[in-house]
Amino acid sequence: MKLYNSLSKKIEEFKPLNPPKVGMYTCGPTVYDYVSIGNWRTYTLGDFLLRTMKLNGYDVTYVMNITDVGHLTGDNEGDADQGQDRMEKAAKRENKSAWEIADFYASDFMEGLEKLNLIRPNIIPKATNHIAEQISMIQKLEEKGFTYKTQDAIYFDTQAYEAKGFKYGQLSELDQIKEGVRVESNPEKKDPRDFALWKFSPTDTKRQMEWESPWGVGFPGWHIECSAMSTKYLGDQFDVHVGGEDLRSTHHPNEIAQSEAATGKKPFVKYWVHGAFLTVDGGRMGKSLGNAYTLWDVAEKGFGYLSLRYFYLTGHYRKPLNFTWEALAASEKSLERLRSIVLDLKNPSASERKQLSQDKLEKVDGYRSEFLKAVNNDLNMPQALAIMWDMVKSNIPSEDKLDLLYLFDEVFGLNMRNINIEEVKIPQKVIDLAQKRETFRRENNFGKADEIRIQLQQMGWEIIDGQDGFQLKPVA
Repeated sequence: MKLYNSLSKKIEEFKPLNPPKVGMYTCGPTVYDYVSIGNWRTYTLGDFLLRTMKLNGYDVTYVMNITDVGHLTGDNEGDADQGQDRMEKAAKRENKSAWEIADFYASDFMEGLEKLNLIRPNIIPKATNHIAEQISMIQKLEEKGFTYKTQDAIYFDTQAYEAKGFKYGQLSELDQIKEGVRVESNPEKKDPRDFALWKFSPTDTKRQMEWESPWGVGFPGWHIECSAMSTKYLGDQFDVHVGGEDLRSTHHPNEIAQSEAATGKKPFVKYWVHGAFLTVDGGRMGKSLGNAYTLWDVAEKGFGYLSLRYFYLTGHYRKPLNFTWEALAASEKSLERLRSIVLDLKNPSASERKQLSQDKLEKVDGYRSEFLKAVNNDLNMPQALAIMWDMVKSNIPSEDKLDLLYLFDEVFGLNMRNINIEEVKIPQKVIDLAQKRETFRRENNFGKADEIRIQLQQMGWEIIDGQDGFQLKPVA
C-alpha cells in the first residue's frame, strides 16, 4: 500500500510503526455550524483510507476530535490566535449558550457520519473534555523552555524550538510567513510564527467557556487540543494524520512543533495525508459566498446522501474536485444504475448459473487484483471506479460480479449489500417513454416502438418485455 506523504512530499510505501496495528487521527469539525460538503470530503477521505487499511488486514485505531472551544475567527484571516471564539460567536448568533451550540452541531455531525455511511471512529474526543490534558502538555513545554507569556496568552516559542535542533514548518513554508496580512498583529510576539497555547479570558467580558489554569483563567488555543488528545489515545508517535489541505500551512505544523517539543520524540506522525479543496461552480466555497452547502442542502435538493459519497469517489483526493448540482445529479444516476445492477445480479437467470471456466476465473482474479492495485496506489478511487464498471460489463458470471462488487464496496462504502428496490429511482422521462412505447406495441406500431427502445438504450435504460408488462433496468 502506497500513500503520498505531505511530510516527505512524495509517495511512499506504507509501513506502520507496529504492524499490523495502525494509529490514525483525523482533525474533526469545529461544531459551531453545520459541516459543509467541503469538510465532508475530508472526513470521507479518512473513511476511504480506513476502509482500505482494513482491506489490507491492518488493525486500525481511529481517532477523530471534535473542536468545541478555542478555534478563533482570525483563522480565516491569517492569524488563528486573533478574533472571536467561533463557539461564543455562534452562541450570540443563535441566542443559545456555547455549550448548547456545541451539543447541537456535534449531534448533527454524528448523524452525518451515518448518512454518508462513514465508519464511526473508535474514539471521538471533545476538546472541552480534555482541558486537563492540554494544560499538562503546556506545562511540559513550559518546563522545557518552549513558552513565553504576553498580555493575551501563553505562546509557543518557535525560535527556542529551532535552537534545540528541531525543524519548524516541515509541511509548509511557514519560515517565510508574514504576520498581520488582514488582521492586526500582536506586537508582543517574539516571532510571527509563534502561536497561542493558552489564551487569557478578556477582562471586560465573561466567557461562557473558560477554565482555571496555572497562568490564569482562560481557554486553550486551537492547536494544542489535537496534540493533547492524539497523544493520549495513540501515543507520543503514531502512523497517520489526516486533514484538509487548509490545515497544512499552520495547524498541522504547529501540532508537530508542540508535540515533538513536549515529548522529545520525532517524528510525531509518520505519514501526513491531506485532501484537496472542493470548489463550487469552478470557484471558491465559502459561507460568505452562500455556497458552503451542507448535507441538509443536498437533501432539500432531493439527492441521496450516498450520491454525494459517490461524487467524492470520482476525483482523486489530492486534486481539487468541482461541485455542481449537475455533477451530483450525474453521480446519483450512476449510483442508481449500480444499485439496479446489484439487484439484478442478486437474481441471476438459470442460464447464468454455470461452472466458472478457466478464462473467466482468470478474469475474476484480474479484476480483484487491479482493484486492490488501484486503491493501494495512493487511494486512486477514480481508477477503482473505472475497474468496477469495466467488470460489470464483462462476461463473468453474475455470482462472481456480485462477489466482486461486495469486495469493492468494502472500500467504496456505498452500502451495496443492503440495497432495496425502493432505492432505485427511474427518471420520470424514462418511464413516460416506456409507457408510450407500450402503447405503440399494443397498436402493432412496432417501428415506432423500436425507435423508442433505441432511444431508451441511448439514455442508458434497457426495456424488457414480459407477459405482465415491461421492466426497466440500467444498461450494464
